[in-house]
Amino acid sequence: MPWNEQWLGQVIEEIIEPDLPIIDPHHHLWDFPGSRYLLDELDADTDTGHNIRATVFVECTAMYKADGPEHLRPVGETEFVNGIAAQSASGLYGEMRACKGIVGFADLALGNAVDEVLEAHIMAAPDRFRGIRHATAFDDSDEVRPSHTNPPKGLMMTDKFREGFARLSTYGLSFDGWLFHHQIPELTSLARALPETTIILDHFGGPLGIGPHAGRRTEIFAKWMEDIVELSTCENVIAKIGGINMAINGFDWHRRDLPPTSDELVAATQDYYLHTIDAFGPNRCMFESNFPVDKQSCSYSVLWNAFKKIARDFSAEEKADMFHNTAARTYRLD
Repeated sequence: MPWNEQWLGQVIEEIIEPDLPIIDPHHHLWDFPGSRYLLDELDADTDTGHNIRATVFVECTAMYKADGPEHLRPVGETEFVNGIAAQSASGLYGEMRACKGIVGFADLALGNAVDEVLEAHIMAAPDRFRGIRHATAFDDSDEVRPSHTNPPKGLMMTDKFREGFARLSTYGLSFDGWLFHHQIPELTSLARALPETTIILDHFGGPLGIGPHAGRRTEIFAKWMEDIVELSTCENVIAKIGGINMAINGFDWHRRDLPPTSDELVAATQDYYLHTIDAFGPNRCMFESNFPVDKQSCSYSVLWNAFKKIARDFSAEEKADMFHNTAARTYRLD
């Protein structure tokens, strides 16, 4: 996943509310062929004027173990990220504390046998491991690539998945849900069936804008609004608001000669934010960068300016929730 720093550098903005404390609850780290995003790159983005105090890492198949039992190989990612977090916690890289919370992957379709994986993750990062993301994003169209876990259709509705999901609360772990918009009712069903587990909805539930979904934004948005309201009735669900500037969302920012300004991001996407905040309330919403994935479309500084413009009419207490406190509570960050 390459990005063009020169292209992004064409749009520079003055930072809005530079003192507002922020926890970025969703970013990735990796070193894939042709694509590197590690602590240096994260620090370069977070040190562009916004007051980023801490971050939460979310799994992305980075640094899995090369050998050993297949189901335990994702623990290598937690070991890797915990090392990065220790680097950041040394203070040698500045005041921001990267990866203060870690969300890893475990195959919940293992059912009760997933306990071994959960315990290994916790042992690998006892002070930082907070939850599991088992991405379930699936679409019937071959034009829409499924999530990196290559899930089957309807995974969240299966007995084995729910058996594994039920084990999360035993360990005090949360669940991050990455899915596509038409799967939101499945997540609602899961949340109602197992209300003792905190669920975090990633990226607005993935409203698609490519393949057979292209050109249908108004229609999809109307159904999405209904599904978000229904999901919000589940008190165990928290919403991450962000991650909507990916190529799959269909805004095509990455195809432009100039990257978008914060005003352009607001004009195109703020209805998703405002509707979700209205449904869940600020105390159950948290702005997220989804970097470096969203870096294909905009810079870190411009993105957080857009968030602040979207939140401009909210009270200081409500802003504190959406930019910092909801993330701190949800991921139990000291």
